[in-house]
Amino acid sequence: MSRTPPPFPWPRVISFALGVLRMSPDAFWKMTPRELAFAIEAATGRRAAPLLRTDLAALMQRFPDGR
Repeated sequence: MSRTPPPFPWPRVISFALGVLRMSPDAFWKMTPRELAFAIEAATGRRAAPLLRTDLAALMQRFPDGR
């Protein structure tokens, strides 16, 4: 049985991007997830844990691609 990953922490991420990184909302929403991860890593010196294969499989099952 796979475990469901926690919901994405949008309020924390948006607050960090706009408040700490001082990004405009437009710049934030145009970033790729990888670019955002690098920006957060540069500001904090900490790298996010990689997504586990089981978590990816659970996400793919929960949010399948359209036809």
